[in-house]
Amino acid sequence: MEATGATSITDSRAMVEQLRQSRIFRDYEQAFRETTGLPIALRPLEVFNLPLHGDPKENPFCALMAGTNQTCAACLQMQKKVEEEAKMEPKTLKCFAGLCDSAVPVRVGENLVAFLQTGQILLHQPNESEFKRTTRQLLKWGTEVDLKRLEEAYFQTRVVTKKQYESILRLLTIFAQHLSSLSNQLLVRQETAESPVISRARNYINTHQHEDLSLAQVAQAVNMSAFYFCKTFKKATGMTFTDYLARVRVEKVKNLLLNPHKRVSEAAYEAGFQSLSQFNRVFRKIAGESPSRYRERLHGAEKN
Repeated sequence: MEATGATSITDSRAMVEQLRQSRIFRDYEQAFRETTGLPIALRPLEVFNLPLHGDPKENPFCALMAGTNQTCAACLQMQKKVEEEAKMEPKTLKCFAGLCDSAVPVRVGENLVAFLQTGQILLHQPNESEFKRTTRQLLKWGTEVDLKRLEEAYFQTRVVTKKQYESILRLLTIFAQHLSSLSNQLLVRQETAESPVISRARNYINTHQHEDLSLAQVAQAVNMSAFYFCKTFKKATGMTFTDYLARVRVEKVKNLLLNPHKRVSEAAYEAGFQSLSQFNRVFRKIAGESPSRYRERLHGAEKN
């Protein structure tokens, strides 16, 4: 999976599985549920199941809806639509019952990797007229459901103000940025059955990334010819030496920019970039946006 190419479904599923196993995701997942009382899911691309079904904070009304074929189909159609519309930025859609579901994209450079999802809430108090309209739709579909039980569940739906929900989605957006950074690290550090020579090369690059590092210099450090090292490194890592070094440096810049007082130019030179024009071009290619925009979104979202 390279930053400039399309992410395959297999790549997306593998990446999501690694992210789900990470400590940062498990900690955030727990904190998000406890703080907001809402469900949360990280799902790969084009996996049209019900990502929030079975979540500890799943809406009881949605849990009942998931148990019938017709309503499940309607929810799956909405999942497909929200995925289509949330590729570049967070998107919120309403289901046939008026409940909101939202998806926040997780991107690595130009690649869409996954979605963070939450929702199953109302932005206003539930009322009889909307519930009656919902039941008419269910009857039209021929859905067999205990209406009394459904009504009780509907009126237990979590109500969140629009401003509160926007803040919740900002939290998810910030977390999506962290997952994007983690995804990039996984790509850089991906463990393969590589030779000790490639492991030494990785370590040498990580140690000397701040220098004006060349392929010939790294090849010499691991006692290989530049030509053979170039072929071996690409085969082992899936990236050219230049692409790998760029990823390592961009990751370093992102870590440095977590400090709100660090200037972008300072971070660029500390990470080993030799010119700001080169840095801006490489950062945009790998991160999918300019470094100033990345910093603005990171610290701007944290201030709101």
